[in-house]
Order: sequence, then C-alpha cells, then structure tokens
Amino acid sequence: MSGEEEENAAELKIGDEFLKAKCLMNCEVSLILEHKYEQLQQMSEDPTNQVSQVFEKSLQYVKRFSRYKNPDAVRQVREILSRYQLAEFELCVLGNLCPETVEEAISMVPSLKTKGRAHDDEAIEKMLNDLSLIKKFE
Repeated sequence: MSGEEEENAAELKIGDEFLKAKCLMNCEVSLILEHKYEQLQQMSEDPTNQVSQVFEKSLQYVKRFSRYKNPDAVRQVREILSRYQLAEFELCVLGNLCPETVEEAISMVPSLKTKGRAHDDEAIEKMLNDLSLIKKFE
C-alpha cells in the first residue's frame, strides 16, 4: 500500500502486511497461554517464580473475554468463519465479539459489505447462526 493511500478498515485498506498477518481470537490466545502456564508449573517447584505479572494479566484478560472455552468449539469457530473467505482480522473480530444480528456484524465489520466482495445478508445470518449453535452446545 502506498504511503499516500489512506488506510480504512471498513474498505479492507489496511496494508499488505496486516492483510497477510495471522490473527488469533481471544479464545485461541487463552488456550495457548493456559498450555504455557501448565508447562511452567510443571517445570518449577514454585510456579509463581516462572510467571511474570504481564503473563498473568494477559491470561486473565483473554480468559475473561473469550467467548468459547472448549478447544473443540474454538476450532469449529475458526473453521466456520474460514468458509466465508474473511480476512483474518474480520474473522477474529466476529469470533471475539459474537454479534447476534446481521446489523451488528456489519457495524462491527463494515468490510463485509464492501463492493466486489460483499456478503449478502443471508450468508451473514447463516454464519451468525452457525456461531450461535456452537456457543449453545459448548
């Protein structure tokens, strides 16, 4: 992206390096940090020696704001959202915030309706229904 072109996430103008970056949902980060925390506890007789305050706070944050706790549910969420050819950051915003209506989803991720790649309301509704089913049966 040239320096003159203004970035605009609503139109997916976010720079090539960000478009290609792998993003993680809070629930995915939570699983990773919990696994690392368990490893640190096993390696040390005093687990508090191995864990920094920043690590603890980060783990608390992602646990608190994770919409999905079950590892299988986390995989299913990414799998379902990946079917809709979303950019990584769009996938993570939807997975983290779990909008309930098409209008909420579009207001959170306006690029869903960008010309040339617009998802119709029915496709967005199906995506949201699939996500709510995962949450319901988790």
